[in-house]
Amino acid sequence: MIALVAPTAFGATTFDAGDISEFLRHGHLPRRSRVRDPSGGASGALAYAFDLAPAAAADVSLLLPLHRLASLPPAPADPARAVEARRRRCAAGWRARLDRVDLRLPPSAAAVAAGVRAQLAYILINRDGAAIQPGSRSYQRSWIRDGALTASALLRLGHAEAVRAFIEWYARYQYQNGKVPCCVDARGADPVPEHDSEGEFIFLVAEYYRYTGDRALIERQWPRVRAAAVYLDSLRHQRRTPEYQAADRREFFGLLPPSISHEGYSAKPMHSYWDDLMALRGFKDTVALALALGLPLEVSRWSAVQAEFERDLGSSVRSTMVRHLIDYVPGCADLGDFDATATTIALDPVQAQAALPPEALRRTFEKYWAFFSNRRAGAAWDAFTPYELRNVGAFVRLGWRERANQLLDYFLAYRRPPGFGAWAEVVWHDARTPHFIGDLPHSWVGSDFIRSVLDMLAYPRESDDALVVGAGIREAWVREAPGVTVHHLPTRYGKLDLLMRGTASGLEVRLAGDLRVPPGGIVLAPPLVTRRWHATINGAAATVSASGQVTVRKLPANVVLSR
Repeated sequence: MIALVAPTAFGATTFDAGDISEFLRHGHLPRRSRVRDPSGGASGALAYAFDLAPAAAADVSLLLPLHRLASLPPAPADPARAVEARRRRCAAGWRARLDRVDLRLPPSAAAVAAGVRAQLAYILINRDGAAIQPGSRSYQRSWIRDGALTASALLRLGHAEAVRAFIEWYARYQYQNGKVPCCVDARGADPVPEHDSEGEFIFLVAEYYRYTGDRALIERQWPRVRAAAVYLDSLRHQRRTPEYQAADRREFFGLLPPSISHEGYSAKPMHSYWDDLMALRGFKDTVALALALGLPLEVSRWSAVQAEFERDLGSSVRSTMVRHLIDYVPGCADLGDFDATATTIALDPVQAQAALPPEALRRTFEKYWAFFSNRRAGAAWDAFTPYELRNVGAFVRLGWRERANQLLDYFLAYRRPPGFGAWAEVVWHDARTPHFIGDLPHSWVGSDFIRSVLDMLAYPRESDDALVVGAGIREAWVREAPGVTVHHLPTRYGKLDLLMRGTASGLEVRLAGDLRVPPGGIVLAPPLVTRRWHATINGAAATVSASGQVTVRKLPANVVLSR
């Protein structure tokens, strides 16, 4: 700390002599002005004496470097002006980082738009060089699980360079056999086997390519991607043996071995479907990257692996449901447990709807909605993890617009402290009693919020290669001036510009931007609209589907919807 305005007095103390707070509590400073503490626990205080008239104010200017200085900066002639100039430069730099996507929502949704910017800022703050970290205190290490999904949020807000740096940094820690470490810190790679890691790494590389088209990077990373896929393939074959075809073990056939990637299974490793879903994403993206690189033999090989694994996964889920007499998608094959928040990855990023029983998938989130509704209505609870924010995006993809917004409203109320605009990893009902909270701000949770809010605006649907727009935008947002406006929103197909607002007779939607229309079209899914409405696209009559959607095949498009 560098005082740009000389203090009236200064005192310092070692840890053994007592913390500075003890001296201040007794109303005086330590007598020593210079100390050295081998433990690094020295502390000190600057004292300033003021003689202020009523309503007057005085400023003290300090520099707090967050890195080592080669030399002390020269003392400015006007400290207050120098500090203000630095503050303005810093603010301008942050605005440039946070405003790459211009998201404007009406006043009633101001907290949502501000929340996206805040979570992005915390993600960038919590980075340590190239490393993406969920926190900077309790969690000062980088997990591929957190990093891959946080990277997805960064890509969707225009920060591809941070994702590229993370890929190239983390990839160096891959083991010779293709295994991807679950996490990396100052000590190096953690050898604990968590079998979601390989799929997440492959997804990370593929998702970066989908948003950037950076062929050079995937060419460099292809050997690592392939090695990770080979390692995953070897893991699944450990359960493709005759013993796992027996009636009492059939639900484990073809799955990855047990691991503790899911914290709920840290006491005893389980056959976690989180791992298997991420593996499926990894196999799908190995195929996608091989296609992008023009490697037909690799495409053929990994397409066959993907198809076989997808069948095994679906059969396992069905067998587990029968064994445990359940009607939802379980969290793991061993227990038949309920974990909707973990199952959200089946919808995003894995998009595994074709692999899973559709009614069971839907029932999973109906069951979560019932649980959520009871808690909101006053059922007793001690704590929850805001990873539940993933259910907002899941509900959007299920077509449950109003429910998704009710979830969002609820979780926004549990950012603590209120003015901080962020979530801890654990939210306790009793906010005053000291408990473990993980980290605050927790930027993996923050990325879940970002991804869910962006899903409300636009998300890719792989089943028909379409871009779905507006599926989570609530009615109140378009009825309230000025409506919903987004500029430069990155998607897999390019950057989207969107305007959606109410009119006297219905809705007006404008779609534009630097993007290609995907094969499945841009599927407009606005609020309010039913099949009874009428639509025009650039003045020509258009079809409104039974679910109130309109498909756009050419941009720019001005869509008018009326009753």
